[in-house]
Formats: sequence, structure tokens, C-alpha cells
Amino acid sequence: MRARRSLALAVSFGLAAGAVLYAQDSGKTMKTKPAAKAAAPIFKPAADLKWVDLDPKGAPGVMISDVWGDHTKGAFGAFVKFPAGFTVPLHSHTNAYRIVIISGTFVQTPEGKAEVRLGPGSYAYQPGGGYKHTTACDKASECVFLTQSTGKFDIIPAEAPAK
Repeated sequence: MRARRSLALAVSFGLAAGAVLYAQDSGKTMKTKPAAKAAAPIFKPAADLKWVDLDPKGAPGVMISDVWGDHTKGAFGAFVKFPAGFTVPLHSHTNAYRIVIISGTFVQTPEGKAEVRLGPGSYAYQPGGGYKHTTACDKASECVFLTQSTGKFDIIPAEAPAK
């Protein structure tokens, strides 16, 4: 058993040495990535979140608090609050969204399909592009959710169906 371990160790060293000699002989230099600098931790207590109106004219009462990034400029993560009973009519978004429900009952209805009701701890993924849906908050209580996107926030109202 001891001889087997010694042989395995010798083979490992031999392969490593051979790789180094090959790299040197081939004229290629082996590049290594510099060690990544550790980022400082970030803490944002709930009491310190800065809430702003998402769209006072188009979505009265809807508030947003960016946790990282800036939802008006590009990739972001943010908490969003919908008032109880609030509904966004049929629409889509340019970018995809990942959503985690914190409180309340989040209601989404994909165009032509049944509504999906999600409570605290639930997750939803909304594709970007042509995914048309309504989004709402149940009338029993406000909804708070965390949302993340790789692009800036937008709402593209769906055209009314032709009659």
C-alpha cells in the first residue's frame, strides 16, 4: 500500500514537472489570473433603504428601492412595493426579471392563461421581449418583492386587441 502511494506521488510530481518543462520548451509563457481583490461587504438594514416613487403618474403608490445598480440606467436589483389591490394592465418588458416575493400575494396573469398567485418565499421568472402579462397585488395587503434584471426597468403597454 505504501509503495502504491509513493508511486502515485512520484507520477504526480513527474507530470507536473513535465508540464512546466513543456511550457518552457515550447516558448509559451503560462499566464495566471491575478488574485481577485475581495470586495468589502455591504449591509443595508431595512430602515436605511431609500424608497422612491416608481412612476407617480402611471403607477401611483408603487415604490422602489435599488439595492444594487440603478433601475433607470441598467442592470439592477431592487425591492418593490405594490399597494394592496394594485394592478398593472397587460404589458411586457424589454428585459427579463427574476422575482422573489417577500410579503403579500403577488398575482401574475400571462396573456390568455390562468392567473398565478405567489405568496412569501415564492419565485418567478419573467422573460423579456414579447411575454405579455398583467401583474397585480392581492387586495388583502401590500406586496413587497425583490426583483433583479440585467437591463433597466421599463413597461411596454400592450396594444388593445382589435375589435
